[in-house]
Amino acid sequence: MRLQQNQIFSVLALISMVLTVSGCNSKSGDTIPPPQEARAIAKEAYIYGFPMGANYQTLYKQSIDTTGHDYRGPFNTLVNASGVATPEDKFVVTPNSDTPYSFLWMDLRAEPIVVTMPRIEKNRYYTGQLIDLYTFNFAYLGTRSYGNDGGNFMIAGPNWRASTPPGIKAVLRAQTQFAYLIIRTQLFNAADINNVHKIQSGYHAQPLSAFLHQPAPPVAPAVNWPKPADDMLTTPALFPYVNFLLQFCPTDPSETDLMARFAKLNIGAGKDFNWNGFSAETREAITSGIADSAADINGVMKRINSDQISSAEMFGTRDFLKNNYLYRYAGAKLGLYGNSGADAIYFGYFADVDHHPLDASKNNYILRFDKGAIPEYHAFWSLTMYDGKTQLLVANPIHRYLLNSTTLKSYKYGPDGSLTFYIQKNSPGKNKESNWLPAPDGPFYAVYRVYMPGEAVLNGTWKKPQMQAVK
Repeated sequence: MRLQQNQIFSVLALISMVLTVSGCNSKSGDTIPPPQEARAIAKEAYIYGFPMGANYQTLYKQSIDTTGHDYRGPFNTLVNASGVATPEDKFVVTPNSDTPYSFLWMDLRAEPIVVTMPRIEKNRYYTGQLIDLYTFNFAYLGTRSYGNDGGNFMIAGPNWRASTPPGIKAVLRAQTQFAYLIIRTQLFNAADINNVHKIQSGYHAQPLSAFLHQPAPPVAPAVNWPKPADDMLTTPALFPYVNFLLQFCPTDPSETDLMARFAKLNIGAGKDFNWNGFSAETREAITSGIADSAADINGVMKRINSDQISSAEMFGTRDFLKNNYLYRYAGAKLGLYGNSGADAIYFGYFADVDHHPLDASKNNYILRFDKGAIPEYHAFWSLTMYDGKTQLLVANPIHRYLLNSTTLKSYKYGPDGSLTFYIQKNSPGKNKESNWLPAPDGPFYAVYRVYMPGEAVLNGTWKKPQMQAVK
């Protein structure tokens, strides 16, 4: 009888092992799609995840890597830049150099953060752009949204359910458990910097419990932040970072089906995207899918260069963008953390009037505004130069990175009232140097920003002048 029981147990164990192995194989077969489908999912996931990866690089530089040049401070600590961005600043591509920045990375898991904006003069623009881990601009503080009277604003995470406490002007809700605040304070000229510093000293951030003078809640669990990989924005190395970030992003109902598709390649919150665990055929499909995204971005670039798409269509809330992940990807690639259209619209110059890529090693360029052709604006405008290779500001002998509306009186105008800017690597001559925007000795692009644009810019009836090559 004892022998028969052992035999039975052996048979049961064998059956259990077979079922377990069979179940694992079945699960694997169900999870990993055929190559054609894997390729399509990889492309979709790359376009979806690129902005999150680029955002994470900035988060890591500014709040995790304490030894780096771009480190600003720990979470929930507001830090002010003492001046405008220069070529030495590499925390983000395509930065503006008109407004000294203030930065705040927020951990909203334990409790909300209260941000205080000071009252400032009516003719100065300041804005607080609130960005979630997806890179959606979920809300704004400052001139356009709440005026220049300042106040206390509560930034709450997705799990906050309590009522609004007294003394709070507005509650702004992030969809993700971590969020970013970028404050831009308008600088009128070099002599104005001390006034900007005084305004910056009035920016404050504190946990809600400190604001209410109450005991702090239990701290949120520590996070093991992975170091960004050098190739994370160009290869499948992106996907583990997307998985990591999604654990802090409760799934939006509009993305339930999307996350189900991504899960077929082990992309999603809590999933293990194990590159070496895929077959060679699947790995090739994933790599090809990422490469396929180039055609999509090139299509968007053609529409940008022909003025069919404006920056206003690439940045905004989730509801505004309607989950247009391609436009969100294009915005992050061209200028991460671009403002929503009501606060600023960006006109990119990537090609000349004949559709040739801009290259100051081959040509000089002019940009001519006819009399009265500068668009209506309620804050200011600027034309800023960027290196085409690094997407950063361009070092030059006169330390000039932009031309803007605050220096309109310093420019020389034509007899007909027109305004011509000279975009080239070498000085156009002393008599024209006031209108010179220095370019690198190679490829470049420029961005014409209009802050708090007028109606003609917002509705698209104003068209930017074209950049012309001068042989």
